[in-house]
Amino acid sequence: MSLDLRVDRSSPVPLYFQLSQQLEAAIEQGSLTPGSLLGNEIELAARLGLSRPTVRQAIQSLVDKGLLVRRRGVGTQVVHSQVKRPLELSSLYDDLEAAGQRPATKVLVNTVVPASAGVAAALGVAEGGDVHRIERLRLAHGEPMAYLINHLPPGLLDLDTGQLEATGLYRLMRSAGITLHSARQSIGARGATAAEAERLGEAEGAPLLTMQRTTFDDTGRAVEFGDHTYRPSRYSFEFQLLVRP
Repeated sequence: MSLDLRVDRSSPVPLYFQLSQQLEAAIEQGSLTPGSLLGNEIELAARLGLSRPTVRQAIQSLVDKGLLVRRRGVGTQVVHSQVKRPLELSSLYDDLEAAGQRPATKVLVNTVVPASAGVAAALGVAEGGDVHRIERLRLAHGEPMAYLINHLPPGLLDLDTGQLEATGLYRLMRSAGITLHSARQSIGARGATAAEAERLGEAEGAPLLTMQRTTFDDTGRAVEFGDHTYRPSRYSFEFQLLVRP
């Protein structure tokens, strides 16, 4: 690791926090790429004139954020920067690609089911009528990022499992000639269930970000209802707020 790291001992900002901020910035800016190894804690402490506990605290703060991971026999390794998703009508697959995160998908369920009351209301179909249900685990750099449940009206497009694992759902829709126009979306948070914790590599009860979205095409038809959960250590939503004149 050849980074220009400096600490200001006259600053009221704790030394460990100064170091962690510089390392986090290097990860976000791509100076430290996924898979990069940090130097030995002892060497890094000697180089900066810091105590080993100070360096360890800085590194641990980034481990807690999910930016670094300690691997036995390997050392401390950069995982990846957090994906910051703008609140616009885009897919997680596209956002991950744009962030250089190498997305991958595991399709867990791809079937037709009776529409529940909530799904029927979102899609504008009869309760109990057929809808297509897909459940996917979205990964980046081999780590789970989100668990995605989507329902679509029957006959909308061919949902081939191989294609769903190769690309994003919105790309498949666009390829089928569907023009995505708008969406109604809500964001929240809750604790992970046992099943979600196992899928996402979190502890049961760990906080998860949630998003529900109903997407409409250019004719006003509901074409997709998504119910998604995200790991907050790997993912965040970004808002741009404007002041009304």
